[in-house]
Amino acid sequence: MRIYNTLTKKIEDFVPYEEGKVKLYTCGPTVYHYAHIGNIRNYIGHDILDKTLRYLGYDVTRAMNITDVGHLTSDSDSGEDKMEVARKREHKSAMEIAKFYTDAFFVDFEKVNCKKPEIISPATENISEYIKIITKLLETDYAYESGGNIYFDISKLDNYYCLTNQDSNLVVGARESVDEDSNKRNQADFALWFTTSKFENHELLWDSPWGKGYPGWHIECSGISLKYLGEHLDIHGGGVDNIFPHHTNEIAQSESYLGHKWCNYWFHNEHLIDESGKMSKSKGAILTVSVLEENGYDPLAFRFMCLGSHYRKQLLFTYDNLDQAQSTLRKLKNKIQSLKDEGNIDETLFNKYVSKFTEALENDLNTSNALAVLYEVLKDNELNDKTKIALVENFDQVLSLDLLVKEEKNNELDSEIQGLIEERREAKKNKDFAKADQIRDDLLARGIKLIDTREGTTYEIVKD
Repeated sequence: MRIYNTLTKKIEDFVPYEEGKVKLYTCGPTVYHYAHIGNIRNYIGHDILDKTLRYLGYDVTRAMNITDVGHLTSDSDSGEDKMEVARKREHKSAMEIAKFYTDAFFVDFEKVNCKKPEIISPATENISEYIKIITKLLETDYAYESGGNIYFDISKLDNYYCLTNQDSNLVVGARESVDEDSNKRNQADFALWFTTSKFENHELLWDSPWGKGYPGWHIECSGISLKYLGEHLDIHGGGVDNIFPHHTNEIAQSESYLGHKWCNYWFHNEHLIDESGKMSKSKGAILTVSVLEENGYDPLAFRFMCLGSHYRKQLLFTYDNLDQAQSTLRKLKNKIQSLKDEGNIDETLFNKYVSKFTEALENDLNTSNALAVLYEVLKDNELNDKTKIALVENFDQVLSLDLLVKEEKNNELDSEIQGLIEERREAKKNKDFAKADQIRDDLLARGIKLIDTREGTTYEIVKD
C-alpha cells in the first residue's frame, strides 16, 4: 500500500515496524459537546484506513483516546478547559458531561458503520502514565517548572516543526492568537501539566509531584499510545487541524521521552466545509449525523458522500449534495438487491475485480476509484449475478455501506404505493398522462420518488 505521509510530504510505500502487523493510533473526540458531521467525516477516513489495512491482510491493533480533560478552548495553553465550559453551560459534573457526549458520539459513529477501535481510553484513566513521562522529561531537561506548571522546552529540539516546516520564529504554539503566558521561557513552549496556580476552580484535579492539577491536552495521546501500543507506532491519524500544534507537540514529547523516532507515518483527513467555510462547533447549531437522520437522511448516504471524495481533499457539504448521494446510494442498493443469488462464482473474474478494487485502495485510499470498480462490476455483462453478489460482499468489507442489507418496508405503505403505481400504469396505458403525472407528483410531495426502469417501476423514500 502507498499512503501520503504528512511527515515527509509525499506518498510512500507503507512498511510497518513488524511485518504483517500494524499499530494504529487515531485521535478521538473531546467530549464536551456533540460531534458534528465534519468530525464524523474524519472518523470515516480513519475507518477506511483501518478496514483497508485489515482487507490487505494486516493484523491491526488500533487505539483511540477520549479527551475528557485538558483540552483548552484554544488548542494551545489559553482559555478554559472545554470540559469546564460544558460543565458551567449545562450545570452537570464534568464526568456526567463526558459520559453523555461520549455515548452520543458512539451512537453517530456506529450509524455511519465505523468500527470501534480495539482500545478506547479516556484521558482521565491514564494520569499515572502522564506523570511518568513528565517526570523523565524534567529529569532530562526537556521540560521545566515555572509558575507551578510544567512546560516542554521546544528550544531543546532541532526540528520541532518537522510536521509543518513552519518558521521556528512563530510566536505562539497554536492556530489561534492566544494570551501570552509569562511563565513560559518562550511562547511556543507548551504545557504538560497545569496546577491550581493557573486554574484554581477546575473540577478534575489529581495529586502530582508538582502539586494538585491536571494534564495538558497533548500529553494524553502520547501517554495512551505508549501505554497500549508500545514504543514504536506505525500510523498516527487525525484531522488536518491536529497537525499543529497537537501532533507537533506529541512528536516532541514522545521522542524526547523515548530517545528514538516514535511514529513513521502521519495520516490526516481534510475538512468537511459548508458554504461559510470549515464546520465548527463555535458557529452555533451543531449538525450531527443524528440530526440528518431525524430529517429523513440515511446516515450511510453521508458515508457514501464522503467516500466519493478523497480524504485529503476538502469536501463541500450541501443538502443538494447529500440528496444526490442518498438517491444514488438507493439506486445502487436497488440494483444490487435485484441480483439473483444463483449459479457459481467465476473465480477468474472475481479475482480480476478484487485486484482492481485493491489497487484503488492501495493508491492512497482512493475510495472514489474503489466505488468506480463497484459500478464496473454491476455493468459487466460477462459476470453472472452470483459473482457480482460475491464481489459486492467482498468490497463492502471496506466500503461498509450495507449494500446487501435489505431495508425493512412499511407493508401498509408499500401496499398503498404499489396500488398507485398500478393505477398510474393503467393511466399511461390509456394515454391519460395528466393522471399519471398527478399520481407521480402527489407521491413525490409525500417524499416518495417513483423510478421508471425497463423492468418496471420502483420507488424510494426521499424524506420522512
